[in-house]
Amino acid sequence: MLTLFDDFQVFDDGKKRNVHFDIPDAELTLRQQFFNKAESDNYYDVLLNNTKWSQNKRVMYDKIVNDPRLTAWFGKKGFGWTVELLAIKDKVEVACGFRFDSVLLNYYRDGNDSVSWHSDKKSKSGVNHPIASVSFGETRPFWIRHKYKKDLKPMSIPLTHGSFLLMAGEMQDFWEHHIPKTSKIIAPRLNLTFRTTE
Repeated sequence: MLTLFDDFQVFDDGKKRNVHFDIPDAELTLRQQFFNKAESDNYYDVLLNNTKWSQNKRVMYDKIVNDPRLTAWFGKKGFGWTVELLAIKDKVEVACGFRFDSVLLNYYRDGNDSVSWHSDKKSKSGVNHPIASVSFGETRPFWIRHKYKKDLKPMSIPLTHGSFLLMAGEMQDFWEHHIPKTSKIIAPRLNLTFRTTE
């Protein structure tokens, strides 16, 4: 366990609150401090140090480049569930009323790690299942923008230590999201996106 967490607040927990964003063509709800500080610190430490992280490659501008983050799949699409991931999944499922069969872990090591604008893929059935996003570690801004209504300004949502963001409805059809790079010196962030693949 990181002993620094006992001495002072390393990560921003935000304020304990629930926010439902009033945006068209989507259902988006944020719960800050969904996991308390002790839970968040513990999950951050365990997942950071015990996960078998890998770095995927992709083609960009006729070159093969590394993804600017590390990832790991658990559940139906990857490794077997760990005790910690099952505990997180159970709490998320109780809160939102949906069941998930997989989780993608993203490890943003510093401000150079990011994810470009994208929408998450639908399940094999073509259904827009909800996606539950849980964050531990450094706060990073989660930007969203509408794909078609250009009069709507992009929105930045800070995802704090222990927060839970639920993306539901037709959000993946109508909205994109990304985590931008930053030149600031920042600590790592772990993000877990629970999904239903069928």
